[in-house]
Amino acid sequence: MQRTINFPALSERIADAVHEAIRDLVGTSEADRILYMGADGTPTKKIDDASEKAIFEVLGQEQNPFRIISEEAGEKIIGNDPGFTIIIDPIDGTYNACSGIPFYGLSLAVAKNDLNDICFGFVRNLATGDTFYAEDGKGAYLNGNKIQVSETSDIKRFCVSIYGYRTNIEDAAHISKSVRRIRSLGSVALELCYVAAGKIDALADVRGTMRMTDVAAAKLILEEAGGIITDELGGSLKLEDQLMNRVRVIASNGQAHDRILKLSTGILK
Repeated sequence: MQRTINFPALSERIADAVHEAIRDLVGTSEADRILYMGADGTPTKKIDDASEKAIFEVLGQEQNPFRIISEEAGEKIIGNDPGFTIIIDPIDGTYNACSGIPFYGLSLAVAKNDLNDICFGFVRNLATGDTFYAEDGKGAYLNGNKIQVSETSDIKRFCVSIYGYRTNIEDAAHISKSVRRIRSLGSVALELCYVAAGKIDALADVRGTMRMTDVAAAKLILEEAGGIITDELGGSLKLEDQLMNRVRVIASNGQAHDRILKLSTGILK
């Protein structure tokens, strides 16, 4: 019979194990060494692999069965008839970690039968220890203190994180011209949590490259903090059971979401 699982405590143990596993790799050339192609179709660096192995070791010691979806290894089943799926990005912000830039995190979400039924989300900045988490219906927290999105309503006063490539730089420029500040800090999971905490007013990914492992945990944290996260059409952001699938993501405090949507797709210029 499956025991009651304390997911906050389990996440803390995982985060501590990851920190221990990667701390001597951070900022080194060895951290950046490519080992293989990950299940998400991108190269897995040594620091990603070290983090994932630490996660699997902790989960393997649990008495409960889990289905795990990880950015590097793909799907893994521990035990029989798992009642929960754990969606993991072992390191979100690998470039930052390899370069010694202190903005990279562990992202962990827990879903029930449906991947869109996220019941717990956990994101930790592995460099600073700042920890964001949320349980469905119980609000969102940063280091134990309840958080909420900003109340900024005038888009001209917005601070927005924007992600775009050369091929879609015009879409990013439309937003840039309409807001007060833009940022691109290198870890989407953490930046979505910054929107949740009111540190940033919105995030727009105009590349269409977001995966479920990037956003699963932060999506719940943002929504529990009063924010909105959608696809580029303004529809509900669905987490598909396929690591190779990509989507555009628009997240905000909800005050000017429609306008950011239109700017991000070039409808408003």
